Formats: sequence, structure tokens, C-alpha cells
Amino acid sequence: MAVPVRNIFRHRGTLFQCISALSIAPRIVMTLQQCTGLSNEAGNSEVNKAKFAAETRKKYGVEPTLFSKILDKEIPADIIFEDDQCIAFRDVNPMGPTHFLVIPRKPIPMLSESGDDDEPLLGHLMTIVRKVASQEKLDTDGYRVVINNGKNAAQSVYHLHIHVIGGRQLGWPPG
Repeated sequence: MAVPVRNIFRHRGTLFQCISALSIAPRIVMTLQQCTGLSNEAGNSEVNKAKFAAETRKKYGVEPTLFSKILDKEIPADIIFEDDQCIAFRDVNPMGPTHFLVIPRKPIPMLSESGDDDEPLLGHLMTIVRKVASQEKLDTDGYRVVINNGKNAAQSVYHLHIHVIGGRQLGWPPG
């Protein structure tokens, strides 16, 4: 049974878990399972969010995302770097002691949708990854750089973003 999103928030207090889905399609009615990522398969809430985001993007097109709202200062974030081309901020659901995101101000939905004219911007993003990683004291022991591209990569917000994770030994292979 589908439950209006506002009732899910009131009932479960899951505003933050659902915000990325809402930022893509705020008028959608979803089930509690879709919104919270709960299912019989353990550890796949990010996969569920990514599938849901891809479906809503296909159905409703590009709407303001969580990251565009952070860029517009509509949603607060712990911003650790900012310039005229991008910002870096701490991830609210860190996968390591240090986990931050670098996002362009230009709304590129995913890496595969960037153009040849975005080459200088993409290079700038990687330079900022290196600089902020150094600022965060990750450069001596290393860090992982991740770009999720599309549903199968578990991209849950359709605004290009680079994850930088460090501060502990990371396992291999990922995923």
C-alpha cells in the first residue's frame, strides 16, 4: 500500500533518509520500504535509493537535487572548500573516518552525460580532490576516489559528485 511521503516522515522520522528521493521528485507517493531502503536483502539501501532515483529521473526528468539545494544554501552542509566552480563538503553518511564530496556548480547529472567542453571543469574537480584530501591529512596514507555513474553503480543523486574516503584501511574489491 502506498503511503503519502508526509505521513512517512511523521510516522518514521525518516526525513533525512528520504531527502534525495524528494529532491528528485517531490510529488511522488512511495511505500515505506522504498523510502527507507528496508527490504529482505541486507545492506542494499543505497542500491534501492539508486534504483528509485533512476526511475523517478526517467519519469519526471531533472528537478532540483539535494546537491543543487546545498549549492543554493537551501540545505545546510559542512562545507570544507568552495570556489567559483565547485564545493566540497562532508558526507552525512560517512563510509570512513573522513568522507567528503566534491561537486561542480554546473548541474551535470552524471559523468557519462558530461561533454568534451567539461574537460577543464572535470580536471579542476580532481585537483580540488587532491587539495582537500591534503588539507584533511589524507595524502600520507592514501584515500579512495569514487564516482558512481548511473543506477548499476548506485548513483542516488543525479548531480555529478566525487566521493573521497580515507582515514582507515579500505578493503578491495569494493562493492
